[in-house]
This record gives sequence, C-alpha cells and structure tokens, in this order.
Amino acid sequence: MENFPPSEISIELNEMPEQIPVLPIRDIVVFPHSVIPLLVGREKSLAAIQFARRHDDLILVATQKDPEKENIRSGDIHKIGTVCRVLQILDFPNGHAKVVVEGIRRAEIKRFLRNRNFFEVTAEFPTENTELPKMSEVYLQQLFYYFQEYISFTPELPDEMAEHLRQQDDPARVVDFVALNIQAEAPEKQKILRELELDQRLQMLLELLRQTIGYHKVRQEIDQKVQENLLKNQRNYYLQEKLKVINTELGEEEEHSSPEVIKLEEDILAAEMPEQALDKAIEELTKLRKMPPFSPEYTVIRNYLDWMLKIPWNVETEDRLNIAEAQKILDRDHYGLAKPKDRILEHLAVLQRVNTLKGPILCLVGPPGVGKTSLGKSIAEALGRSFVRMSLGGVRDEAEIRGHRRTYIGSMPGKIVQSIKKAGSKNPVFLLDEIDKMSSDFRGDPASALLEVLDPEQNKTFNDHYLDVDLDLSQIFFITTANVQAQIPLPLQDRMEIIELPGYLEHEKEKIASLHLIPKQLKAHGLNKSELSIRKEAVLRIIREYTREAGVRNLERQVANICRKAVRKLANGSRGQKLSINRSNLEEYLGKPLYFLRQASLRNEIGVATGLAWTSYGGDLLKIEVTVLPGRGRLKLTGKLGEVMQESAQTALSFIRSMAKTLAIEPEIFEKNDIHIHVPEGAIPKDGPSAGITMASAMISALTRRPLRNSIAMTGEITLRGKVLAVGGINEKLLAAQRNRVKTVIVPAENNKEIADLPDALTKGVKILKVEDYREAMKAVLV
Repeated sequence: MENFPPSEISIELNEMPEQIPVLPIRDIVVFPHSVIPLLVGREKSLAAIQFARRHDDLILVATQKDPEKENIRSGDIHKIGTVCRVLQILDFPNGHAKVVVEGIRRAEIKRFLRNRNFFEVTAEFPTENTELPKMSEVYLQQLFYYFQEYISFTPELPDEMAEHLRQQDDPARVVDFVALNIQAEAPEKQKILRELELDQRLQMLLELLRQTIGYHKVRQEIDQKVQENLLKNQRNYYLQEKLKVINTELGEEEEHSSPEVIKLEEDILAAEMPEQALDKAIEELTKLRKMPPFSPEYTVIRNYLDWMLKIPWNVETEDRLNIAEAQKILDRDHYGLAKPKDRILEHLAVLQRVNTLKGPILCLVGPPGVGKTSLGKSIAEALGRSFVRMSLGGVRDEAEIRGHRRTYIGSMPGKIVQSIKKAGSKNPVFLLDEIDKMSSDFRGDPASALLEVLDPEQNKTFNDHYLDVDLDLSQIFFITTANVQAQIPLPLQDRMEIIELPGYLEHEKEKIASLHLIPKQLKAHGLNKSELSIRKEAVLRIIREYTREAGVRNLERQVANICRKAVRKLANGSRGQKLSINRSNLEEYLGKPLYFLRQASLRNEIGVATGLAWTSYGGDLLKIEVTVLPGRGRLKLTGKLGEVMQESAQTALSFIRSMAKTLAIEPEIFEKNDIHIHVPEGAIPKDGPSAGITMASAMISALTRRPLRNSIAMTGEITLRGKVLAVGGINEKLLAAQRNRVKTVIVPAENNKEIADLPDALTKGVKILKVEDYREAMKAVLV
C-alpha cells in the first residue's frame, strides 16, 4: 500500500466514459485519492485490465460481497465502487498480474452490459458533499488523535504518516486516507465508501477507529498478563531448583509437612490397605512431602493418593445366607428363570458350609427384554450385596478396563476400579452388560483385558495401569449379559458359566403381566384396581396380536397405552366409573391388531405337512407344501430357505429314493418329474435342520398321493438312514402346537430330557410321540 499523498489527478465529470470495465476485488475496499497495488488472477479481471489499458486506463474497482466465491455474477458485486486509473501492470509467469491503480472518485453501478469477456457497466458519479460544519472540525481533530494512537501500536505504519496527514487541507481526502490504512473488515469500510455526506462519513470512521483501538488495548493487556505470569513461574522454578541444590549441598532434605499431608498420612494408615498398596501409597506420600504445592506433579500425586483412599480395600458386606429369604426375593421380582435362580441358591448353600468361596462368573445369554439386567439387581438384593453395573456396548479402548498410566494428562483408573469405588465394598454384585457388543481398534482389545478380570484363577491380582498395584477381585460376584453367544470371544466364554434365557413362553408372559407389569403401570398412571382391570383374555390377545417378542418390553408398552387412554376416559367421565378391558373392547384402546394369528388348517391334504418352527417370540406352525411336476428330476426349493434347510431337503429326498421300493414309488417318477418344495411366508428367512421329517412326509405324500394327517405336527432332523435326531426349541414349538389346537406332536426321542423338564402348562392336552426312526413317524402321519 502506497503512502499518502498520491499524484494529483483530476478528471471532470463530463470526461468520465459512459461505459466502463469493472474489476471485482476481494477483502479490500479502494478509496478515492489513494494508490494501491492489487493482485489479479481471474480471466475476466485480467481482460478488464487489458481493455482499460488499451483505451483510457480507467476502470471501476468494486468489492465483491462474498470473498470466498470464485465464479461471481453481477449480483455478487457491491454497487458502490471507485473509478481508478491504471498506473502500472506487472505480469507474472503463472498468468497472474500485479496492477497498481489510483482512486479518482466514487461511482455507482447502474446497469451491467452484455459482455462475455469481462464485467462492463454503465455508472453514475454521485456528487459528494465535502464541506464540514464548524461543529465537525472537533471530530476531525479527534480523528488525528485516534489515528496517531493507532499508528503507535501498528508497526507497519510509519510515524511520519500522521504528520503528513495533518498537512493535508482537504478533509475528504483525510477521511478516505485513514479509512484505507486502518485494519478493519471490508463490509465496515464499504459502509464508509457508500456514505456521500462527509460529516456522516467522519463519524462512522471515528466509531470504527474507537472500536479498533479498544480491541488492541485489551489484547495488549492480555499479552502483558500472560508474559508476567510466565516470568513469575520461571522465577519460582529457578528459586525452587536453587533451593534444592542448596539443601543437597547441606545434606538436608526439604519436606513440607502441611496439614493436608499430615491428614493424608493418617487416612492412609487407617485405610487397611494390603501391604503392597500401603508401601506404594507411603512412597508417593514421601514424594509429595518434598514437592511445593504449586508444582504440576503435586496435583498428579495428590489425585493418585485420593484414588487409593477411595477404594474399599477391606470393606466387605455380609452375605444373606438365608436361602428361603433369598428365594422369596428372587421369585418376587422375576417369574420363571429357574436356572439362574437355582444357581444363586446353590452358591448360597455352599457359602453356608464354607466361609469363603470365589465369586462365580455367570453369563446370561438371551434376547432383549427377558430380564437379564434386572435379574442382576435381584441377585444383589437376595445376597445382601451392593450392586454396580458397567455397560460394555461400544467399548473399544483397553484403557476403559485397565485405566490409563499416570504419564498421561488427565489419566484415571479404568471402569472396573471406578465401579468398585462406587459400590463401596470389595464383594459387590458386578454386572457387565452387553459383553457381546465390544469391539477393538488401534487402542487395544477390551475383550482381551477382560480375560484377567473374569478368570477366577487370575483376578485375585488384577493390576490397573493407573493404580499400579494388585487389586483382589476374587470376592466379586460377576454377572455378564449378552444377546448372541456366538459374538462373545471363545476365551471369554471358557471363563464363564453360560446360562441361556430362551425367552418367555405365552403363559409366562401372561403371569408376568398379571403379577408385575399391570400393577406397575397402574401405579405409574395413578390408577387402582377399582378403576381399571385388564382381564386374562385381553392380556393373551395383546401377547398374540399386538406384540412379537421374546421379552416383555412391548407388552409393557401396550399396557401403558391402555392405562393412558383409561386415565383420559376417567377424566372425561363420571366419578366412581370402572373400566374393564376384555378381548372384545381391546381395539378401542390399542387399535387394530399389529399381527395376525393365522389358524392353521388341520384337514388332511396331499403334499402338505405341518411342522413346528422356533421363533424368538414363542414358536409357530410351519406348513410345508410339495408338488410333483413333469420335468427332469430336479429339486426346487422356495420360501427363502437357508443353506442348512436346503441340505436337509436333499437328505430327505435321498432317504425317500432309498425307500422307493418299500413305499411303492416307481423309480421313473424321480427321473421324469421335478419336485417343488415351498415354505409359505417367503419374505421371512428360514433355516435349520429341524424340518427334515416334515419335508420328508410332505414329499412322500405328494409322490404316493396319500393324504397326511395335518392334526399331527412334527419336528426333527432326518439322516440318510432315516434316523430322527434331536432339535432345539422344544418349549417354543410345543407352545405353538398348543396355541393352534394341535392334539399330537412328533418329536425326536433324543429330546427326552427337554420333554421331561417341560411345565405341565405346555403338555396339557397335547399327545407327544417320541420317535427314533422316521418310519415310526411315517406310520402315524400317513392316512
């Protein structure tokens, strides 16, 4: 930027061209009577400069509204600019150019002309009022004072500039010169350029200068304070190091036995720490004594000792060894869940005989909503222990488990130590939730860090990186939860006792709703049994037609929906009104059913067999249809069947072909016909080997034209020799049979153990045929 004053150039208004090229610039505002260099790089801008150079050297310089915009249009340029004369052009090798221009007078763009090469406009040249009232001369003197002060803290501007400015007798030139040379945002300078009244322009400039000077003063004060603090810290550090050297030379040790340090020592001795932890705490306390309180290391050691004191090294809750009382608590909070309850009671029974027992490590695996997390709280209450929960979902940093080393700023113990401190005892019930949702990345593998935590042989000496001392976790009752067992790393599975929670059956859900969910929601909505009652038939319909889940979360939501609508009805109705929800009026509260319970056809048909399928929400009937068509002996499978189910169908067909003579099936039928197996509801994926005997029955029926008894449902894996192997989900499958009024069910004899453990509610009214060979099942199902 050139110094004031520019060369004296005066162009009369009638000498201004009618059409003039435009040079758009960014972040800069050019004022009249100033010389300024500009860097030009855009093609249109370079073309405008060359046009001006070839003609009268005049160009209108205007600031664009958005400096970040590269490709601009006419609407992106401010209407008020400055007509300038091009004094010099210096071309660069990269195609850009440095252009020196001198501002002449203000101009207003009236209309953009059609020109593809550069911006060209017609412009007006407004008349400026350059006379100052006598009152404003005071403002002008104040402007000189402010600008002198501005130059004092702006190294880029020479001190002589203020003196040159005072020698200028044209106030308009003074104002424009100052506006050009101060550091301010382009929009603020544009406002000054746009103002034609010199008096108003002067006041705007004074306000802008006042703000700029105030900002610089605040910044200088902050810089000065920072500098003073740095010097003070450096001086303290120097004196501290010098004092250390003097004490060392004199053979003396510097110690600070402040009241804080004395109190820490008393607390450490009273904490009943193990010997190793006590030695470590005393060692750190000795370091603390020799440090000045303002040292950064002092805070680090103090925080470490605080953590050591917060850990319950020798605080232990006494177990409730009354087995009957513990069972009462478990049964009060959860219906069913016999296996985990038995395991807890067995643990208590052993504790009655021996004083110490390593804490068990249980893993509850089951679908969402079956009560895994809430069971952990009930176990803690039954044992009389404190309860603490840690969610592992999404944890991907090993330091979340083991903590950070103290070398890091802001380091702290891992979640294991934090949770034990929160529990307040060394033998809480510790729930590690969603253990199958952990992941690993460059920060480490938290699943591997848990191997030590969940190993009964190793967790007696668990070492947290922050504490750096052994911590005994062997008295903790660890419970982990997961939705999918296969997603838990195998080394972790090996350290835990897996207990599967398969999901609640229909009769269990009905009991849970009656005993727990309905009373809970009535209380939550301010209702009592005399105002609202939900009958058993309504609950069963909600379970069958409004929910599809293994747990009871959606069931509770639907009960809450009923309660909300009931509260609204009672608010609008008369006092003392009682509402009763039954099967027929349920839709008034919940609307149309979300799921349709299709009653399976139980009439005898050819090529249609009734199977049983496991689902997470309680099992279902599975109709398998077979049709024999003229063809080339191919087996076609449809219905979105998985790979295992397809192989099961091929196994069943091979078994039938081996039995063709016994079944009176001509061998040519297999060669001249295609067999098409279809499982309805084709959008739903299906897999597993348990439909083997069902597919075999449907194919035999279609090939021999003999109907099947569809009042009989079946499940079982078939082998090439016709053996029927065990399958899973017997509970859910029998529930589906009972719900669809199936009277007879064929199951593998190998499932005898599961059948013996079935509750009476599932076997009531259902005849169970146990078969070892498919030929036994074939005699029962074929008419």
